[in-house]
Formats: sequence, structure tokens, C-alpha cells
Amino acid sequence: MADPRELPLAFVHAETEEAEAAAKRLKNLYPNVHPKDAEIIIALGGDGFMLETLHEQFGDGVSIFGMNRGTIGFLMNAYREDALYERLARSERVTLHPLKMEAKTTDGSPSQALAINEVALFRQSRQAAKLRIRIDGVIRLEELVCDGALVATPAGSTAYNLSAHGPILPLGTPLLALTPISAFRPRRWRGALLPQKADVEIEVLESSKRPVSATADFTEIRDVNMVRVREDRKTELHLLFDPEHNLEERILKEQFIP
Repeated sequence: MADPRELPLAFVHAETEEAEAAAKRLKNLYPNVHPKDAEIIIALGGDGFMLETLHEQFGDGVSIFGMNRGTIGFLMNAYREDALYERLARSERVTLHPLKMEAKTTDGSPSQALAINEVALFRQSRQAAKLRIRIDGVIRLEELVCDGALVATPAGSTAYNLSAHGPILPLGTPLLALTPISAFRPRRWRGALLPQKADVEIEVLESSKRPVSATADFTEIRDVNMVRVREDRKTELHLLFDPEHNLEERILKEQFIP
């Protein structure tokens, strides 16, 4: 990385008093520009705000250094106001590729969205969803009766995927996690690890009787009958982490939490 002192910085913050106050203090300490003119964005908030910031930067090539002014902060560095340039100079860059969701609704309308964490399907009514799963055009599961299912990236494997008892994927692993949500039949099926190049198609069976919605991070599509998920290798997102708090180490630690 070039000398951070020579790179335009932008400070963005979540809509909380704590994050807004932090942004104000940092802007008084360091020169800053509009986010569209920045090469490094300093994001102040929690993981939800980091996802929002990443979504706003699709295709811009900017690097994002998050500092935690939220709750969990899995994707964030520790908050400190001093030595910011030195931290940026020492930071390690992680490149992420989002998932591309292509969905078709029951009335035939197509929709697309990108997801950094996961693409998930959920039942919309009291009745369980019935899903058929194809991987690279081959039916791998004829019928999954469940509350839903999701496809998670390594970066997203510690989010909703983990709470659904899916596997944690170390960053850089060329895999995706396919995880059922409250599977009823087959009851013993716990999901699958897929190559990162896998083309996943999930067909909604009996969609009029058992409606299903699909989400790609913040984007929700109601009443879908087919969802296709693939990794978008053309799109890159760049995160910066302090060496002692890099994302690989956090994912590793997460696997040993009692």
C-alpha cells in the first residue's frame, strides 16, 4: 500500500450517537474527502453497517477499514483515534467475492442481487417449504422439507449460517456452505460443502401452497419459485484489518468458542 498519508480518506458512520460522535472526532484529527473521492473508507459502526458500506462500494475498488462502534464487530477493527495512518500502513488486505442471486418469482418476474454473507430462502407461511436442490445441473436432493436453506460464503459462514448449525469456513477456503434451516425431511441431512465455482439452483415445490422468499443480504424477493446462486468472481471487495485482528484469525478463534 502507498503511504496512507498520501491517500484520500473518507469517514462514514452508522446512524447511532456513538458512531456519529466518533466520526466527528476523527474528521477533526485527519483530512477527509467525500466517499466517492476516497481510496480508503473508514467505516464506523457494527457488522450491519459494514455490510451496508460494502454494498455501496461494489465495483469501486476502494479499500474499507472498519472500526467497531457497534455490538459484535466481527468484520471490524478495534476503535482507536490515535495512529490511524500507522495502522493503515500495517494493515492486511482481504479480498472478498460476493454471491450473485438470480431469482424468478411465481409470476415469472426475474430479479438479481449480490450478497456478501449469504443467499437464504425462507418459508412465508405456517407450512414448511419444499425445495429441490441442483448442483451444476444435477439434482442432489429431490425434496427438502424445511423452514428454508442458505448458501454462505466463507466471510458469511460465521453469521446466520453458524446460527443455523452450518460449518465455519476459514477465509480463503475455495468452498461455499449449503445449509438447511430447521430441516424436517430428510431429518439427518446437515447440509453440504460445495466448490466455490458451484452453480446452485434451488427450486421451490408447491410454491403456490407453500410460498417462499429469498434474500441476498438486505435484498428480499417474495414468492420465488427458482433461485440460482453463484460466486461473482468479477466483483472484488477489499477489507483492511489490523495484523493482530485479521479475519482469518477471528474465524479460527470462532471455531473454539465453548
